[in-house]
Amino acid sequence: MKLVKTALFAAALFSAQFTFAQFKQTPLPYGYNAFEESIDAKTMEIHYSKHAAAYTANLNKAIAGTAAEKGSIEQLLSKISGQSAAVRNNGGGHYNHELFWTILTPEKNTKPSDKLAKAINETFGSVDAMKEKVNAAGASRFGSGWAWLSVDKNGKLFVSSTPNQDNPLMDVVEEKGTPILGLDVWEHAYYLKYQNKRPDYLAAIWSIINWKEVSSRYEQALKK
Repeated sequence: MKLVKTALFAAALFSAQFTFAQFKQTPLPYGYNAFEESIDAKTMEIHYSKHAAAYTANLNKAIAGTAAEKGSIEQLLSKISGQSAAVRNNGGGHYNHELFWTILTPEKNTKPSDKLAKAINETFGSVDAMKEKVNAAGASRFGSGWAWLSVDKNGKLFVSSTPNQDNPLMDVVEEKGTPILGLDVWEHAYYLKYQNKRPDYLAAIWSIINWKEVSSRYEQALKK
């Protein structure tokens, strides 16, 4: 009976730790091997189940018992200057990866909505020119970080890059806005397949971009 009670207590403790965590990792809507031509299965598995999972778990630990437990991730990041380095790094890591998984798809040949395509053409000249600008931002990011396509407070598109797990939602970054597309240029996102050839990874990833999701995020950003 004592062993049964101990087991039940352990199960309850485990459930409390994971069921009531403020932030959770969303299950992938595709398999690890969905993008073999662009991102190998082992990289996807390690990236999602180890790196991204750790950001989510460590974020929950960092905000445990604080007011940040009650807000959204967007609210937290918008005032990240008042938080610890652990919250900044892991909060950014959680948000960035949750966005990243949604903008990838095994569906072939998705395209920007007419509205997004028009905005891209007006801002950058063409979709290809925009891709080149995002790739340049990612390739030139020293060390680890992200390349972004975002919408500013005036509804205009812009490209930027941020170090580490920072993103345009944060009040500490120079170029602020709502991200609609983010490319991870940490080495753990590509090194097994591409080694030091980051530009090759950036060129390849566009074939698996989920433009339906990016277009939806664009519409949502315009409403803010």
